[in-house]
Amino acid sequence: MLPDGHERAWVAVIVALHVATGAAAGAASQSRVAALLLGPILHLAADRVPHQDFRSRRFEIGSGLACLVLLAARRGPLDPATLGAGASSAPDLEHVLPFLRPGGRMLFHGRRGWHRSGRFPADLQLLLAGVILAALTVRRR
Repeated sequence: MLPDGHERAWVAVIVALHVATGAAAGAASQSRVAALLLGPILHLAADRVPHQDFRSRRFEIGSGLACLVLLAARRGPLDPATLGAGASSAPDLEHVLPFLRPGGRMLFHGRRGWHRSGRFPADLQLLLAGVILAALTVRRR
C-alpha cells in the first residue's frame, strides 16, 4: 500500500485510470464535445468493473492531477484527450467537494452507485493508466 495507507478507501476505479481512459476516448473521438460527453459515461462503466482501490486520498488526488497536468502540457488544455480525461475523472470530485452533493447525496457514488469492489488490483490499474498516458503523451518522431 502507498503512503497514508491507513485512510479509508474513498474512490472508485483509481483516478489515474479514469483520467487515462477518458483521455483515450477523447483522443479516439477527435471531438471536444464527444470527449466531454463520453467522460462521465466511461466513469460509470469503469466503476462497474469489480476492482480494488488505493486507500490514500492524497495519492489519488495527486496522481490524478499529475496525469491531467501531463496531458494538458503535452497535448494542450483544450485537446479532446485532455477534455476527455477531465470529464471522466470529474465525477470523483463529489468525494472531496461537498457542494457537488445535492441534498448531501452523491450522484455517482451513493448507496446505489455503480462502484463494485473486486479483484482488479489498484497497482495494475496504475500501471495500465501509465501505459495509456505514455501512448498519448510521448511525442513520435
